[in-house]
Amino acid sequence: MAASELFTKFARVWIPDTVDVWQSAELLKDYKSGDTVLHLKTEDDKETQYRIDPKTKELPPLRNPDILVGENDLTALSYLHEPAILHNLKVRFMDSKLIYTYCGIVLVAINPYEQLPIYGEDIINAYSGQNMGDMDPHIFAVAEEAYKQMARDERNQSIIVSGESGAGKTVSAKYAMRYFATVSGSASETNVEEKVLASNPIMESIGNAKTTRNDNSSRFGKYIEIGFDKKYRITGANMRTYLLEKSRVVFQAEDERNYHILYQLCASKHLPEFKDLRLGHAQNFNYTNFGGSPVIEGIDDAKEMMNTRHACTLLGINESHQMGIFRVVAAVLHLGNVTIKANDRDAENCFIPPKTEHLIIFCELLGVDYEQMAHWLCHRKIITGSETYIKPMPKVQAINARDALAKHIYASVFNWIVHHVNRALRASVKQHSFIGVLDIYGFETFEINSFEQFCINYANEKLQQQFNMHVFKLEQEEYMKEEIPWTLIDFYDNQPCINLIEAKLGILDLLDEECKMPKGSDDTWAQKLYNTHLNKCALFQKPRMSNRAFIIKHFADQVEYQCEGFLEKNKDTVYEEQITVLKASKLTLLAELFQDEKQVSSPTDGRPPFARATVKSAKPRALQPNKEHKKSVGHQFRNSLHLLMETLNATTPHYVRCIKPNDDKLAFTFDPKRAVQQLRACGVLETIRISAAGFPSRWTYQEFFNRYRVLMKQKDVLSDKKLTCKNVLEKLIKDQDKYQFGKTKIFFRAGQVAYLEKLRADKLRVACIRIQKTIRSWLQRKKYLRMRSAAITIQRYVRGYQARCYAQFLRRTRAATLIQKYQRMYAARQKFLRFRSATIVIQSFIRGFRGRRQYKAILREQKATILQKHMRGWMAKRKYRRTHHAIVYLQCCYRRMMAKRELKKLKIEARSVEHYKTLNIGMENKIVQLQCKVNNQTKEMKSLLEKLVSLESTYTHETDKLRTEVDKLRVNEGSAKVSSNKITCLMEEIAILRKELTETQAQKKRLEESGNKYKAETDVVLSQLTEQNALLKSEKDDLNCRIQVQAKEITETMERQNEEETKQLQVDLNDERSRYQSLLNEFCKLEERYDNLKEEMSLVSITKPGHRRTDSTHSSNESEYTYNSLLSSEPGESEDVTRRTEEYPEMKGALDMSLFLKLQKRVTELEQEKQALQEELDAKEEQALRSKKEAEDQQLMARSTELEYESLKRQELESENKKLKNELNELHRALTDKSAPQATAPGAPAYKVLLDHLNAATEELEVRKEEVLILRSQLVSQKEAVACKETMTEPILFLEDVRKMKNQGEITQAFVGLKETNRPSQDCRLLNEDGELWIVYEGLKQANRLLESQLQGQKKVYENELEILRGEVQNLKEEINRQQQLLAQNLQLPPEARIEASLQHEITRLTNENLDLMEQLEKQDKTVRKLKKQLKVFAKKIGELEVGQTENVSPAQLADEPIRPVNIPRKEKDFQGMLEYKKDDELKLIKNLILELKPRGVAVNLIPGLPAYILFMCVRHADYINDDQRVRSLLTSTINGIKKILKKRSDDFEIVSFWLSNTSRFLHCLKQYSGEEAFMKHNTPRQNDHCLRNFDLAEYRQVISDLAIQIYQQLTKVLENALQPMIVSGMLEHETIQGVSGQKPTGLRKRTSSVADEGTYTLDSIVRQLNNFHSIMCQHGMDPELIKQIVKQIFYIIGAVTLNNLLLRKDMCSWSKGMQIRYNVSQLEEWLRDKNLQTSGAKETLEPLIQAAQLLQVKKKMDEDAEAICSMCNAITTAQIVKVLNLYTPVNEFEERVTASFIRTIQVRLQNRKDSPQLLMDAKHIFPVTFPFNPSSLALESIQIPGSMNLGFLLRV
Repeated sequence: MAASELFTKFARVWIPDTVDVWQSAELLKDYKSGDTVLHLKTEDDKETQYRIDPKTKELPPLRNPDILVGENDLTALSYLHEPAILHNLKVRFMDSKLIYTYCGIVLVAINPYEQLPIYGEDIINAYSGQNMGDMDPHIFAVAEEAYKQMARDERNQSIIVSGESGAGKTVSAKYAMRYFATVSGSASETNVEEKVLASNPIMESIGNAKTTRNDNSSRFGKYIEIGFDKKYRITGANMRTYLLEKSRVVFQAEDERNYHILYQLCASKHLPEFKDLRLGHAQNFNYTNFGGSPVIEGIDDAKEMMNTRHACTLLGINESHQMGIFRVVAAVLHLGNVTIKANDRDAENCFIPPKTEHLIIFCELLGVDYEQMAHWLCHRKIITGSETYIKPMPKVQAINARDALAKHIYASVFNWIVHHVNRALRASVKQHSFIGVLDIYGFETFEINSFEQFCINYANEKLQQQFNMHVFKLEQEEYMKEEIPWTLIDFYDNQPCINLIEAKLGILDLLDEECKMPKGSDDTWAQKLYNTHLNKCALFQKPRMSNRAFIIKHFADQVEYQCEGFLEKNKDTVYEEQITVLKASKLTLLAELFQDEKQVSSPTDGRPPFARATVKSAKPRALQPNKEHKKSVGHQFRNSLHLLMETLNATTPHYVRCIKPNDDKLAFTFDPKRAVQQLRACGVLETIRISAAGFPSRWTYQEFFNRYRVLMKQKDVLSDKKLTCKNVLEKLIKDQDKYQFGKTKIFFRAGQVAYLEKLRADKLRVACIRIQKTIRSWLQRKKYLRMRSAAITIQRYVRGYQARCYAQFLRRTRAATLIQKYQRMYAARQKFLRFRSATIVIQSFIRGFRGRRQYKAILREQKATILQKHMRGWMAKRKYRRTHHAIVYLQCCYRRMMAKRELKKLKIEARSVEHYKTLNIGMENKIVQLQCKVNNQTKEMKSLLEKLVSLESTYTHETDKLRTEVDKLRVNEGSAKVSSNKITCLMEEIAILRKELTETQAQKKRLEESGNKYKAETDVVLSQLTEQNALLKSEKDDLNCRIQVQAKEITETMERQNEEETKQLQVDLNDERSRYQSLLNEFCKLEERYDNLKEEMSLVSITKPGHRRTDSTHSSNESEYTYNSLLSSEPGESEDVTRRTEEYPEMKGALDMSLFLKLQKRVTELEQEKQALQEELDAKEEQALRSKKEAEDQQLMARSTELEYESLKRQELESENKKLKNELNELHRALTDKSAPQATAPGAPAYKVLLDHLNAATEELEVRKEEVLILRSQLVSQKEAVACKETMTEPILFLEDVRKMKNQGEITQAFVGLKETNRPSQDCRLLNEDGELWIVYEGLKQANRLLESQLQGQKKVYENELEILRGEVQNLKEEINRQQQLLAQNLQLPPEARIEASLQHEITRLTNENLDLMEQLEKQDKTVRKLKKQLKVFAKKIGELEVGQTENVSPAQLADEPIRPVNIPRKEKDFQGMLEYKKDDELKLIKNLILELKPRGVAVNLIPGLPAYILFMCVRHADYINDDQRVRSLLTSTINGIKKILKKRSDDFEIVSFWLSNTSRFLHCLKQYSGEEAFMKHNTPRQNDHCLRNFDLAEYRQVISDLAIQIYQQLTKVLENALQPMIVSGMLEHETIQGVSGQKPTGLRKRTSSVADEGTYTLDSIVRQLNNFHSIMCQHGMDPELIKQIVKQIFYIIGAVTLNNLLLRKDMCSWSKGMQIRYNVSQLEEWLRDKNLQTSGAKETLEPLIQAAQLLQVKKKMDEDAEAICSMCNAITTAQIVKVLNLYTPVNEFEERVTASFIRTIQVRLQNRKDSPQLLMDAKHIFPVTFPFNPSSLALESIQIPGSMNLGFLLRV
């Protein structure tokens, strides 16, 4: 294909860019041959020119079509080159948030620097068992491929994880190991997986450190071999380490840290156990402070220390060894702070200051001598042939020796820990195969590269060589498999670079040689390198400006290495004298670190002894003390690397290349420059180059036909797809070299698929244009016709409208003229009126203004006059007062003078008697008048003021005083002189009284005013109070209304809450039921595992003659379904079991004790959960009893209901008993009343009472008489009267019979029957005679005593049961405490002792249980023997009584008694619906009816559920003959038989469905014929007669219900296994609607699946399978409700598996696939409608899948679309919505991708939604199953047993 055909206008190419490495551009015009310049336009609309090299004529790389961008596999791209790879990775990483991408056989993993929810157990389950190309790229897919190939090819596997520091190598390796631990074994069975995962924190602690590129960088390489047994379960692991960076112990670069363990110790210095280490902050130690960055943000070193110690404990490193390790590591820190000073006199000498604190601590921690260590740190020993010299060292050399010692000690600790980790992970059983995980450093280049970088890059050269060879091998195999011609692909071979390093006279060889020279140095070694390789090897160069460096051209890049330090690091010199001092340490661990080779092996020698593939150790063993430094570090590393390559070449490799997207550790940030460097270095681009050199694009013929069918004409399509594809390709691509035809695939050169996609897009575009043209023409024609018709119609209506408008215009013109005339007149009139009104207003305002102004002037004059008047008056008054005062004063003076003169005259006159008399006469009158006036005033004062009581009393006292004085004056007229003297006083007093009277009147007036005021205020307050009262009343009414509204709302709220609580209780009940069923499922798994172990043990025991191996406990089938109240074992069984257990003590070591302990722990947890569930059920039961509505739903608690019923019956009997006592007492008082003999006379009240009672008793006795006679006749005919006769002799047995009676009528009937039996000659007609009443009284007393004894007996039984339960609870508590103590003790023991102790404890426990069982068996045997003896005695007594009764009955009585129909023999056999069998035929019955029955014949030819009916009829007969042993044996054998056949044929749907149907039917029969009223509502009278009589099988109903649940869960697994291979293919991959979607190009992974294609399933396959399931279940007569539950579970599995695969497959998330899914779901819904299963709830389980399909089809651009998506997708979680949007991939160029901004909008809108963060649905979830009661209308007596069932030994009864 010519370049001119590809480089056309609008074609897109990649051009180099300085920032983004590559930039996309678009051609502005076609390229023509000979052009030197390409005219381009970049994405930012800038025009540029690209100059073509005239020599190479190389054009820029073309860009892939957008439809190919974002592919899972880079080899699926049409154009394979660097910019295409980089762009595809960037789009997946930045836009789709996908960190994994395939590149052929390589998984490219980009570090997101963020925790992603893609590593959960649900993701592991989703990838388990899947082909590698079927799911999106993932580390789990690589791990699954390795695991699957190991199991399929029987070949060991390796996963090689490489990359730069910080790229995520360690995390990827950890996730791979986690996947193996999850899929290969359950954590409940073994703890090897936990130990394998627990080794990670230990190795990270001692081997990881912070660097500038990574906070948790692994500073060593490791290869972990995970061993598997023949069943491919993890058995153990082994770890090999490579090149620990020891130099980091003594030096770190800036912003870097030492190893984590050192900082963890410093952070834990506060712990009590670390006080002796004398640690401080990390900044206080030299070895931890070189980098200046002792803290990592977000990391708690103290917490990490706890995790490290926990992991050590889990791996068997005990506390003493841990403390020893911490002491040694702390000593290394202190050693780094030891100061070495130079001697001032001699520079060649140095010394350590005396009593150096850190050296003292160092010696104390390691238990070595201080003087010796201080001496040998500054001196060294030189040994010659004959003499030994001790030479002091210079300061620099001594510091180097100190640092070398610290590095050696730390490396020894590292090796010791690795050795112990391997010992803990070592497999205890034979290893069958292994998977190795190599976590090794990637290619490194820094500014200064030293010995470590040299070794790392050397290792990467070896790995790259192996990688290139493997890629070339796979390509060659693919071409040979397809039988296409191929030529040798040229690929980069880095063998010359490897030879430069490791060959003879290579760099490592010269380095070792220089290390052996006495005066060898880095400079001399550099000169040797220059002389040997410079100008002789093209890969070796010398820097221009340095003589101490060299350059090597590696496969990734050329690296300059500095020679300084190479010799020292290669020799790794540690002086022997220092090692000798350490060997003499008192610390056991330190001596163990440096012991000889014979006593300790290398840490890499931890391979399991039974490994199938022998691989040598990666490191040589430790040498003898005098030879331990002979081999250099480079030599050791080369040998270990060769051994590693041998191991990898012996396995099938899988490659994981980790990429670091940026150096700033920013989440989802992509740096193209850094990415390209790593892609070049890790070999990804080399893989692409090799693929591009051949035929990278490959299609199957069917895929090619489906995709490019649009490029074919109808005549080109043939029946042979292969020939069709050949014919089309010959027309489309003229160059035959651009493609090749294989056997099953078409191979294309690079770029051809893009060309075909271009042709396809062009063809589709032309077709779209043609379709658009036709449709637009048709639309425009339709639009024109509509417009023309509309125009004509509009014209007609417009013209009519115009005419009407003109006429209307004329009318309006005339009307307007009239209106204008009147309007103008009106306007003029209004204007005149307005002017007139305004004028009047103005005049009025002006006149008013004048009047007011005049008024104000007059007012001012008047006010001034008034002021003058008042002023003049005041002045005149003041003048008058002054004048008047002066006049009065003069008058007073004059009058005083005149008064004095008059006084003298009066004194003279007073001496005369006549004068006194005249005066006295007037005085008396005045006194009388005054007295009257005073009295009147006093009365007025008393009536007016009550508050002046004290004042009135004073007035009264004074008045009395005056009266007494007046009396004295009257009596003593002679004492006139005295009286005259007192007149003045009296006058004064009168004046005072008058004054006081005036004041009193004034006060009265004030009081009246205040009273009136108070009354007014009171009236105001009263009115206010009235108003307030009215307001309060209104508020009260409002409050009442509110209260009513609130009460109504509260009522509604309470009702809603009750409904919600009811729903919640229902949900809780379903959860509890689900938990119970899941626990039952786990128990079944444990039971199955136990059976398998028992079978294995039985096989082992066969080899030992004379012994028969059985289990020491109950069998697995009987352990769960055996109850002490119903079942019993054989007497000698427990003894035999105990004996056998003791006979095999030597076999306990062969058990998988870790499994045994886990099982024991799991059983304990199950018991605790069972107890917790029981407590919760009890609590809910109590809550349900309080509510009337929930009281009706307590059928599940049958036993508690029975107890409640019995208590109510007991209370009823007690009340009836009290009533009878009262009546008897009344009768007794009436009869024994001596004071009233007439009370018993006829007509007396007592006599009437007696007569009424007597008549009632007579009638009752007559009725009971007949019932007792009927009962006696039945008992005699059937010989079932044993229990009734025992009541005559055994009170306890009588009480048991009384307890079985349900009401008082039965008790009375029994009592009458008893009286009739004891006195058969009694005549009821004599009861009315005198004396017979006492007989009734005595009978009632006896019945009363019986009732009392019954109550006492029940009370004793309940108390005994309560005591037994309390004892069991106490025993369980003691057992739990003992187990906890034992577990605590075992945890402190080493693993071997722990296993032995646990085994010994288990044997002791089992022995005790066996002894208890023996005692119970003995007691039961005694009881059985006693009961048998009693039965014999009672049988004899019954015979005697029957004879006596027949003899005592007179002929008259026989004639009077009616003939009972019971005794009439029948002519024809009347079957009772029972089957009789012999005890010996029980095994035969189980064998023919269960074990060897073929369901297909039964389901087709016979009635559904026939085996269940037969079993129940046998149980009925055993109940009829009252044989509890037979009932127990038959039910136990039935349960065990069903379990056995289901275990034998566990994968047969027909068998499982058949026995699920029969088990549920058997359960319904047990309920229907149990005799309980709740289950007898729908029975016929005949069916009620068939109810069980003697036994209550409620406990067995629970056992059979549990069995039905187990069968249901097994049926669900069978369904899932049958549908699992069909779901993904039928629901997702198959195109049900042909032509809707065309498959996109696929990569290499899709073609190299681990499992061959087994055929394609379609939706029809699923529907056919569903029809098959449904028809089988219907044939078996399964309950319709149960079928609905099964269908609901099936649809949930289909929806969950489909949605999970959709979320993990980017190629399935497209618009067309959404349409396919919706069509497939509609087909399933149609199937539900056809089967009438719409109400099963199955459709609702598909809702998440439906919404996911709708999400693929809806528009995803605008905010309105986001709102619609949020409201629509309510059944799927936010994580699932975002995942689908991220995975959405256009299949055609016409579709558009979802933008990142739209996805962020969705996330913002859904951030408040509270849903599960889990990405995938739980496909293993099983809905809790219920078995609604479904009674059968089939009559048992009508059932016929066919002869084909071989059940002729059963007899119908």
